[in-house]
Amino acid sequence: MPADAPSRSHSRKSIRAVAAPRELMPEAPELAGVWTAQVITLLPQAFPGVLGESLTGRALRDRVWQLQVTDLRRFGEGRHRNVDDTPAGGGAGMVLRADVLGRAIEHVRTGVPPSVPLVATSPRGRRFDQALARDWAARPGVTLICGRFEGIDQRALDHYGIEEVSLGDFVLTGGEIAAQAMLDATVRLLPGVLGNAASLEEESFSDGLLEHPQYTRPAEWMGRRIPDVLLSGNHAEIARWRRAEAERLTRARRPDLSEGDQAHAGDEG
Repeated sequence: MPADAPSRSHSRKSIRAVAAPRELMPEAPELAGVWTAQVITLLPQAFPGVLGESLTGRALRDRVWQLQVTDLRRFGEGRHRNVDDTPAGGGAGMVLRADVLGRAIEHVRTGVPPSVPLVATSPRGRRFDQALARDWAARPGVTLICGRFEGIDQRALDHYGIEEVSLGDFVLTGGEIAAQAMLDATVRLLPGVLGNAASLEEESFSDGLLEHPQYTRPAEWMGRRIPDVLLSGNHAEIARWRRAEAERLTRARRPDLSEGDQAHAGDEG
């Protein structure tokens, strides 16, 4: 190396030996100390998807967080890489095999701190909410298994202590959309992702309430005016108005939400 060449720091790179084929390794080097989302999926081409756009995408490119996507099919059985089989006891559909999923989990979780949640998207799981997003954001990362077919062999769920989490009371064809929604809600809470940290404090579910109505210019549109209080410059009155509106909307639209009880707050939209 020439004497005047700039030195390169590799202090953030983490190197670990794995038994998986070379083709399973991510293209980008792993970064130590960076919040990491690991995704196990049968549709790796679906990622990063919307996570690669806007603020989450910029944060991904800036290495504020990193995404590691693992193709479950590569751990499948036989020449056709089968990942599923018919339900024991009969019934419609197919079930993801415990042995196949186990191999994928063992691969991606090598060297991962035990505090990183291991989660499977499932309509029978606990409902994802803002409190859970905050919990994941406070950890080193999360490992998400995208559900498919009729679900996952219960033995894999029990053996690895996989937590099932649902995006809402509806069924999707697969867990990829749900995983992206959960990751979006989590990643935006990481330091440095949003430009204005104050917006996190005022948005829906930050204090157990839906967000108050928002307005911007022009002052009048189609005969409708911005409420006078918002143009008054009286910040105390504005704060009171916003609080009252948030409480009104919450009572009308989400009576199930109790003020300050984030354990039951959730954004499905």
